[in-house]
Amino acid sequence: MTLTRVFPDPAPGDDLVRTVDGLDPVSRDWLLRRYARETDAYLRVNMIGSLNGSVTGSDGTSDSLSSRLDRRILGVIRELSDVVLVGAGSVRAEGYVVPARAALAVVTSSGNLAAGQRLSAASSDRPVYILCPHSAVGRVEATEGISRACIVPVDDVDGLLSPAAILASLHERGLTRIVCEGGPVLAGRLFAADLVDELCLSVSPQIVLGSRALLESEQAASSRFSLFQLLLDDQGATYARWERARPASS
Repeated sequence: MTLTRVFPDPAPGDDLVRTVDGLDPVSRDWLLRRYARETDAYLRVNMIGSLNGSVTGSDGTSDSLSSRLDRRILGVIRELSDVVLVGAGSVRAEGYVVPARAALAVVTSSGNLAAGQRLSAASSDRPVYILCPHSAVGRVEATEGISRACIVPVDDVDGLLSPAAILASLHERGLTRIVCEGGPVLAGRLFAADLVDELCLSVSPQIVLGSRALLESEQAASSRFSLFQLLLDDQGATYARWERARPASS
C-alpha cells in the first residue's frame, strides 16, 4: 500500500521523499521520522474513525475500520511512546494485547475489567498498570488473569479518576510520553480537561451509522487544533496529526 505525505511540503533540508510503500520494512524509519516529537513529555490521543465519526465499524469493533497500514502506523506511534493508556471499556469490548515496545495502563473507575484474559500478553514483557480508585482495588485484585499487573490506586472524586491525577500517576513512574487509544469516554475527558497535546486521527473511507461517536464527554469544552501532518494511502484512508494550538506566552 502506498502512503503519500500530502501536508506539509518538505522544508529545506527535510526528507524529500513524499511517497513510500507503507508496508515495506524500509519505510519504518520514514514513519518514525514522520511521527517523532521533539519533547519527552506529551499526551497524544491516537484513534481511528469513519467518515462520519463512528468509532467502530460494521462488526462493532474498530478492527473493521483499520487496515494493515493503519496498524503499522499504530505500532510506530507506540514505539515512540513510554505507555499506551486505554479505558477499561475498550478492554472489555475488544480485548487488548500488551504492546511490544511500550507499557500498558488501563483506567477503570469501577474496577470492572470483566475478564483479565482479555489482556493478552502475546510475546511482550512490558509492564501492565491498572489505575483505579482506592475503593476499587479489591475488585481489581479479584480479577482473574492479571497477576502480573501492577495495581495503581489513584485519588478520585466521587468515584471518578481525574485526568490530571491519571497523568500524574504515570509521570511519577517515569512514563511521560503517553499515547491514549481511547475509548471515547476516556479520550473525551482528556480533551475536556485540555490536557491533549496532539491528536493522531486515522479516517477510514466508510460511513458507519448507529455507532458511538469518536469522543464523548458530559463536560462542555472547546479547544482548537492545527494540522501538523497529513498522509494519504492508496485506498483513500487519511492519517492526520493535529497539534493543540496554544496561545503564545506573553
